[in-house]
Amino acid sequence: MADTMYDIAIAGGGLAGLTLAIQSADAGYKTLLVEKEQYPYHKVCGEYISNESAGFLQSLGLPLQKMQLPQIKNLQISNCKGKVYGFALPLGGFGVSRYTLDDALYNIALKKGVTVLTQTKVNDVTFSNDVFTIATGQRAFTAKCAVGSFGKRSNLDVKWQRPFIASKASGLNNYIGVKYHIQYPHDPTVIALHNFSNGYCGISNIEDGKTCLCYLTTAKNLQQNGNSIKQMEENLLYKNPRLQQIFSTADILYNAPLAISQISFAQKSQVENHLLMAGDAAGLITPLCGNGMSMAMHAGKLAFNNMHLFLQGKISRPIMEQRYAAEWRKQFSSRLFTGRLVQSVFGGEASTALFLHLVGKNNWLAQKLISATHGTAF
Repeated sequence: MADTMYDIAIAGGGLAGLTLAIQSADAGYKTLLVEKEQYPYHKVCGEYISNESAGFLQSLGLPLQKMQLPQIKNLQISNCKGKVYGFALPLGGFGVSRYTLDDALYNIALKKGVTVLTQTKVNDVTFSNDVFTIATGQRAFTAKCAVGSFGKRSNLDVKWQRPFIASKASGLNNYIGVKYHIQYPHDPTVIALHNFSNGYCGISNIEDGKTCLCYLTTAKNLQQNGNSIKQMEENLLYKNPRLQQIFSTADILYNAPLAISQISFAQKSQVENHLLMAGDAAGLITPLCGNGMSMAMHAGKLAFNNMHLFLQGKISRPIMEQRYAAEWRKQFSSRLFTGRLVQSVFGGEASTALFLHLVGKNNWLAQKLISATHGTAF
């Protein structure tokens, strides 16, 4: 039996889900957030946020100014041989771990009256008679609106047979991500991206003097190294002297690397079974663009704005769904396209070197590409 009707139910408590839940509670809506993990916890993520999101986070109650986070103003990119090119980041950004950020937003959501179920898996979300039923292991809940913000890949994606799940392995859907937190004397004003064969590694500072080291590469690279992360790092990443220096001298703070597989950058739908999809569940930007966290939060705001109009009786459900999908595409489609385009160049030793040589000599082009993967304050 279902119990308690909610105005808004959210499956997945990442940045899109948490920020959406807070907005919903602020507007007086009865809000449910279901998250399979227990806060705080670590996630594979580059942990850099563009300043386009700073004002939005502060409006939700996050005291950014008091958190003493590293302010990032510059981008450095090295080719596979370690030659470095430097660029200014027009908006800039800041570094913060998901462990700290998600937990802070979770506590804000609780204080504002959101019902948060942690360590709870959503088994299905169905829609009938203009009402959603959210089924978990032991209980079911009903809601007038529902949002899917369950990340890059979920049991729900498989259950609903979303097209990207069924796609054959390709240059868009066959990636793994690996993350460490390290102690390393990295310039706190810089986010660096170091290329290696069929992959790239980002490094930037986060809170408490720590540094996030996160890289993306193909599943094939791992398979060819006996499915050993350490062996793959030594055989591939170390060929870039910048990465060899970092891995050889850094104090690694994790007992083992945090890893995720089957990452897909293929196109996804923004509305699925009448759910509004947000964050990585709606579309994933390549990490080298460094902007997925801002996109997730912005999508959460777009979703809330449209659900707010629907719940006030100002628009119908079909219009709400159409408006959200159109606004999402307007905001993010060109950014995703640019990210996929740049990603197609990176990874090959010759193509990466040529691309960086051309961009390094043409500041206008460099700034154009950076701007194309970032938005404005929302």
